[in-house]
Amino acid sequence: MDHIKHLKCLICGKEYATDEIEYICPDHGNEGIVDVRYDYNLIKMRISKESLAKNKDYTIWRYKPLLPIAADAAVPPLSIGWTPLYDAPRLAEKLGLKQVWVKDDGRLPTASFKDRASAIAVVKAQEKGAEIITTASTGNAAAALSGICASVEQPNVIFVPEAAPPAKIAQLLVYGSTVMLVKGTYDDAFELCLEAAAEYGWYNRNTAYNPYMTEGKKTAVYEICEQLDWNAPGVIFVSVGDGCIIGGLHKGLKDLMALGWIDQMPRIIGVQAEGSAFMYEAWRDGEDVLTKAPVSGITVADSISAGLPRDRIKALAAVTETNGAYISVSDDEILEAIPALARGVGVFAEPAGATAYAGLIKAAAEGLVSSDDRIVVLNTGNGLKDIKSAMKSVEMAGTKASRVEPNLADLKRVMAKL
Repeated sequence: MDHIKHLKCLICGKEYATDEIEYICPDHGNEGIVDVRYDYNLIKMRISKESLAKNKDYTIWRYKPLLPIAADAAVPPLSIGWTPLYDAPRLAEKLGLKQVWVKDDGRLPTASFKDRASAIAVVKAQEKGAEIITTASTGNAAAALSGICASVEQPNVIFVPEAAPPAKIAQLLVYGSTVMLVKGTYDDAFELCLEAAAEYGWYNRNTAYNPYMTEGKKTAVYEICEQLDWNAPGVIFVSVGDGCIIGGLHKGLKDLMALGWIDQMPRIIGVQAEGSAFMYEAWRDGEDVLTKAPVSGITVADSISAGLPRDRIKALAAVTETNGAYISVSDDEILEAIPALARGVGVFAEPAGATAYAGLIKAAAEGLVSSDDRIVVLNTGNGLKDIKSAMKSVEMAGTKASRVEPNLADLKRVMAKL
């Protein structure tokens, strides 16, 4: 992997060779998140927009020269990546905007964005000959790791809060993972996972601990820009919990700028739930994310519930370095966005995915985006992940099913009332 220059600590700036540390800068304990730095001149010799145009591999592996893996690395068989980017003219018109697209990562194999990072985790773990991979998650990262591990018969141990939606827990059990339901919050699960990985020598996939997870997540923005013929959007809306997705998008955009494949840096707008708004508060108030106290982390959008975002350094940089912003939305606004997004473009999102669209609605109302902006909204998870919230969202919208006897006369009675 000669295209990787080094790993750089985002706190102190210290640089490490890839074989010098496994996850974090040892000078800062578990907070010492590092970033993978590349030799772009070497990468330019191995991949180009022209070579991509001829590449028929429509998965994240089409970008292998930009990923932290060897060129000949074996990759999982599931088809991960190249999710659709839908033009959404009705959403744009309703909000008074010129152009809106919706990137639907709910279409990935385990139905969430987290497949991108978990695929990299499995490749890196097998590169090291790991017997077991582990992660902590509110549900989606766990399901992603579980499913991809199942595809290659890789044993894994998963830590999730016992309050995780049943559909997500079901995925873990169906895939055959060893599942630990933690009697506590996501943050509790995260800490226990760190301790267990250290104790048993498991490969740790945890967000904002394993630096390679960012590298998997950045592939979404490669796809967005390539699907737009390398004419980058003006603004990208994404929901934020732990901060790894928004940090990954920023990293991918920096890669594309360094390669000269796009000529503008999109503004990144992170959207958080009011009950889990650590990043929004830190950005709004100019607080130090390394010393700011955790927040409650309570929200209907379980996938972005994080009292203390683990990738908060990258998450803040993604907004401040792109002239973006953070927005906070209520749980009701999130739930209202689920049917609005589904009826406006046909994308069924779980609460965390709909949060990004709720943020766009609010941004448009408050003038944070202009009518001429070209906007991408990223849906990070499928609505079937959380049926309870979906049913509550349609109830709020005043939509319900009609009960009818199995005869035409009763159907006519019901139709007359509609």
